[in-house]
Amino acid sequence: MKVVLVGAVESTQIALKALCASGHAPAMVVTLPPELAHRHSDYVDVGPLAQAHGCALHLTRKSDSDETIAAIRAIDPDLVLVIGWSQLCGAEFRAVPKLGCIGFHPSDLPKLRGRAVLPWTILLGERVIGTSLFWLGEGADTGPIAAKARFEVDPETITVRALYDRHMDALADMLPPLMDRIASGDVPRVPQDEAGASSCALRRPEDGLIDWDAPATDIHRLIRAAGPPYPGAFTYAADGTKLVLTAVRHTLRAGYYIGLPGQVQDIDGRTFTVACGDGNCIDILDWQGAEASPKIHSKLGKSTT
Repeated sequence: MKVVLVGAVESTQIALKALCASGHAPAMVVTLPPELAHRHSDYVDVGPLAQAHGCALHLTRKSDSDETIAAIRAIDPDLVLVIGWSQLCGAEFRAVPKLGCIGFHPSDLPKLRGRAVLPWTILLGERVIGTSLFWLGEGADTGPIAAKARFEVDPETITVRALYDRHMDALADMLPPLMDRIASGDVPRVPQDEAGASSCALRRPEDGLIDWDAPATDIHRLIRAAGPPYPGAFTYAADGTKLVLTAVRHTLRAGYYIGLPGQVQDIDGRTFTVACGDGNCIDILDWQGAEASPKIHSKLGKSTT
């Protein structure tokens, strides 16, 4: 079976490794040129790995371009895998492979279609997580399911990095047996049930701004949801310095600190404790943007500029 892989991020690299290790090395890999790395916070240059395994390499700014469609058509693929690619693939693109195109989505489709799915998963407090390989169609994330896996997480502690890693493990496990199945002539296409569908909106870096009037649980979730590999949840110190908060825990001494929302209640080495809108506190364990923690009893909040 002749396969083309399209993508430019960490999941693309993981898919490529799984395919090559299982005897399904793509005939060609389509990816972004390195100068467009800024388009993705988790960009990976998969070119060297593709070439090391003898895959043809095609660099493109737009997958629906005439040049890229012609390059894929020249391969005459049975299947195109679109994994880690933010651009929608149009009808002409999807018509090139004999069997169609399969995409990857980190949710239990049809639940949580759309954008920024991993942050939304944490913000919603989801416990049972799904990850899906599905056939691309006209709508975003709406095509029939080719393979699916489920796993459980602790919604009160999981970070977006840990959730990302769990999905990557699932992808690496799902892809080889699916390729074996399709190569044998068994091509699974299970329609999605629209009754259970939901769609996630895009999240932008500015959506990580912390509102200290919110309850401690909500702020705790935002910090875990917006962290690496994404831009991060952030606040501003009293002097205007932007602080990106990357690790958090609930303060163990519940009810001990009394202060205003956003006020720094305690400092212990690099850890500092901040009051939230419901009177509870969180401990900031790590952050970026300053060498020293904000001053005791100073208030964090929005930029003053």
